[in-house]
Amino acid sequence: MSGGIQWLVDQDDWQHGVVFARGIEPEELGVRMGGTPGSVASPITGTEAWNMVMDLGNDDDDVVRVGACGDWSFAVEYGMSEGGDRLAAISRNGVEAIHLRPSPDHPPAMFSYAKDGADVCSFGIGEELWRWGEQPDLLLPELIAAGVLHPDGSYARWEGESYLDRDRHTLALIETRFGLSLPRDEVVNQRLQAFLIG
Repeated sequence: MSGGIQWLVDQDDWQHGVVFARGIEPEELGVRMGGTPGSVASPITGTEAWNMVMDLGNDDDDVVRVGACGDWSFAVEYGMSEGGDRLAAISRNGVEAIHLRPSPDHPPAMFSYAKDGADVCSFGIGEELWRWGEQPDLLLPELIAAGVLHPDGSYARWEGESYLDRDRHTLALIETRFGLSLPRDEVVNQRLQAFLIG
């Protein structure tokens, strides 16, 4: 694997939601997100995906570009970043699914994890104190070990630490716990298969 996921917070404008799925191929991930095979002449670049969303001119149609890294398929979202709304359905039949949503206009960024059709654990990145799902404390040991939370569950604030550094700590523990990687060069510079999500 190459790239990790921490580079997402280093972008000046983290605007892409990302859905990861373990147990299905990238094409199946695109379909489970609501895409139709062949709905976009693929492969396309990220710029072409944004242009397509802008040309569609509505909030109902989005584009995802899909690929794979390690054990995980990934889908980079262009548009409204609604993969989290479909996460339980994406994770049906033994699949694991993770959604990272940046929320630049209404922080915090969000983390959600589903497995086998169930919403397991979710929280805001930077608001890890408030967790929900069937196992809201699933990542509590990692949050404590990383120094994001104290053992009593309260925030561990570091003097002079920026919000980006704090978010990077949380993404690092998510990356390690699940073995996630999003290949930066492939996502930013290469062409990937794409689906129109309506």
